[in-house]
Amino acid sequence: MAAGDTDDGPIAEAGEAAATLRERYDELRRIESRIDDLGRERVEAAADAYRRAHRVLDQYEEDAVGTGDFGSYVQFRGEFADAVDVGDGALAADAFDAADGAVDKKRLSEGDFDAARDALDPAGEYVDLLDAYDDAVDAYRIARKEAKAAKKDLDSRLDELRSVAEMADADLDVDVDRLREPIEAYNEAVREAFASFYASASAREVFAFLERADGTPFVDVDVPPTDLADYVADYEAGEEPLPTLVEYADYSNSKLDHYVDDPGALRTAVAVHRTYIERLDGEPLTLDWPPAGGDELGYEIDELIPLVSRVADDETVATLRSVRELAREDDYERLRRAAEVRDALDDAEVALIERGVVDERVKEAERTRSIVEDVLAETERT
Repeated sequence: MAAGDTDDGPIAEAGEAAATLRERYDELRRIESRIDDLGRERVEAAADAYRRAHRVLDQYEEDAVGTGDFGSYVQFRGEFADAVDVGDGALAADAFDAADGAVDKKRLSEGDFDAARDALDPAGEYVDLLDAYDDAVDAYRIARKEAKAAKKDLDSRLDELRSVAEMADADLDVDVDRLREPIEAYNEAVREAFASFYASASAREVFAFLERADGTPFVDVDVPPTDLADYVADYEAGEEPLPTLVEYADYSNSKLDHYVDDPGALRTAVAVHRTYIERLDGEPLTLDWPPAGGDELGYEIDELIPLVSRVADDETVATLRSVRELAREDDYERLRRAAEVRDALDDAEVALIERGVVDERVKEAERTRSIVEDVLAETERT
């Protein structure tokens, strides 16, 4: 279960993302409506004329003022007249006429160019309007993307909350340590016992133990590869502990001749399976946490006891038996269910159960998701 927060960030974030999307969509529609009322082609024409006029002013200002280059002056007047020639029905037509009038002189000064720019200002509104539209489209797209991402996170959180709600039947007031402590004590002891057995017993004894364990349905061990098992069974070196065989595999041939009859056979069988040998441990003999149901756990322990008795001391076996006794008690399922829930949930989600607000939080998430879905549908642009 992913970590959660009692404030349920995904719910709040999805609601905020939907509100932001609504705002961005409404702003975009307001700008679109303004452009539609004016006529998009007319707005774009006015903006284009404004930009052309400014480019001409910027290009010729230095050469066409005062007693400068007469050719530049003539060229400027012609290009500027073309730039502001928008027709009487165009948007900001008066502004373009006024700008043309500001430079309709035989000799031009920098002030005339400034006056022409000032006269063009009303037409600049349409450049700003188109820029605002582009910005609004970008903001809308970002908001929509974020709203979709927030909905995805909310969907995941809702699934989590529903899973928490399904676990709300657990009695979290029970003392789970009654079950945890003996299982942890047993697991630690059996790991140590197997490690000691592995280090001291002959390879044949260890493999025989693994073969026997493999015959029990509840104990999942890795049986030795066939060629390694055959070597251990057929060669005298099989009387040595597995760590010793691994150590032998590192010896030089001349040194190894003093310890085994057939150095090549040892290298072929042991060296290639070194990883398998070194990974053997007592983990298959441990009990899961949370533990299985009472009947299943009882059967598992019944199978484990004769195996564990071969490698561990009486105290470890007694601890294992005590867990079996717990599994037979009337309140075991209550303990196991509480352990299962506490293991599956984080502290914040456990707190939701303890406070009795899980169902309320599920409904809140469902309401928010419905709102986000509505907003996404209502703000979709075709």
